[in-house]
Amino acid sequence: MSTTSAPANPKVGFVSLGCPKALVDSERILTQLRMEGYDVVSTYQDADVVVVNTCGFIDSAKAESLEVIGEAIKENGKVIVTGCMGVEEGNIRNVHPSVLAVTGPQQYEQVVNAVHEVVPPRQDHNPLIDLVPPQGIKLTPRHYAYLKISEGCNHSCSFCIIPSMRGKLVSRPVGDVLDEAQRLVKSGVKELLVISQDTSAYGVDVKYRTGFWNGAPVKTRMTELCEALSTLGVWVRLHYVYPYPHVDELIPLMAAGKILPYLDIPFQHASPKVLKSMKRPAFEDKTLARIKNWREICPDLIIRSTFIVGFPGETEEDFQYLLNWLTEAQLDRVGCFQYSPVEGAPANDLDLEVVPDDVKQDRWERFMAHQQAISSARLQMRIGREIEVLVDEVDEQGAVGRCFFDAPEIDGNVFIDNGSNLKPGDKVWCKVTDADEYDLWAEQI
Repeated sequence: MSTTSAPANPKVGFVSLGCPKALVDSERILTQLRMEGYDVVSTYQDADVVVVNTCGFIDSAKAESLEVIGEAIKENGKVIVTGCMGVEEGNIRNVHPSVLAVTGPQQYEQVVNAVHEVVPPRQDHNPLIDLVPPQGIKLTPRHYAYLKISEGCNHSCSFCIIPSMRGKLVSRPVGDVLDEAQRLVKSGVKELLVISQDTSAYGVDVKYRTGFWNGAPVKTRMTELCEALSTLGVWVRLHYVYPYPHVDELIPLMAAGKILPYLDIPFQHASPKVLKSMKRPAFEDKTLARIKNWREICPDLIIRSTFIVGFPGETEEDFQYLLNWLTEAQLDRVGCFQYSPVEGAPANDLDLEVVPDDVKQDRWERFMAHQQAISSARLQMRIGREIEVLVDEVDEQGAVGRCFFDAPEIDGNVFIDNGSNLKPGDKVWCKVTDADEYDLWAEQI
């Protein structure tokens, strides 16, 4: 008697580089492939084909993308490239002529079709039996997830090429966004991280038209979206928010505990002259007054931001203006980058003096030391206070988690010394016992 074993599922390896927006793109591609019967494997050796989702934002990211593509070719041989650097197919093929296909960002169908060409799906796969979780395939831990609400960007910042890669703003229908959020919460997600290139511009392209969710009308607009998300009973954290006037409407929602009192605003600089050269939107001298007003309404508000030092034409006077601005603003979480020219960015054509690398490095070091003192002092103020912590990891030493002012991967942690009885995804109240420049230590209450 002979037995015939079922054919094996085709196997895909996946490397996702870059920002959370790219991670969501990866999740969508993987969900589609899983629905078609592909297995996702974690090693080059086990994969029939490898997909590399690249980042093309700055030169160092492009270099990392090319390095990872080369590693995948060496270890596996069959490589498909997608993502933001995919718009530079010629540059990729000059370095790695053996890649099988190159597609740009958000080109989900083209990526899936390219996988089909290399490793066809099984003909006997039945998507009604081989189930994919309702929330799709996620690359984050089970207890938090990124919720992408739009693609593209309408701004023309001189240092950035994202609009040329990802196009103009296209907002997702509000009902689709809220349905996805609801599925994620039902699957066990405790924190939704709302992301896009410009989260506060959500709905501008569709004139804030009214959609429907659970039978009720909801405007395609940031405030109404946050109101609806607040009914799901999980943490809602906002990233990449430009301080348009209507952002003021979100602060009362934060003060009322409906969404986390956390704003990720990429200020990039403070000097009016540098901001004008950067072509930054929605920034003027009233920003400090607005921050002060926000904190009067919501004293617990946490503001994180990113800055660029060494932009063409930046003088020592401009840099000192930035340091003084930081002292006034008292931001909680801050990242800083040295300006790096990006191929195709309008900043390359500015008739401005280039800042030498050693000056950039010096300003970066001074910036980080200046802000570190501010961040440290603000965290010291938390000692003795009670905070709710979402647990990310647990070992014999205790638990590591985050409170409302810590976004995953980019902000600090809360170390719970007596938390070895906890598990990832638990939410617990703790009392803060110590702090340094970035992290807190706490005990369960």
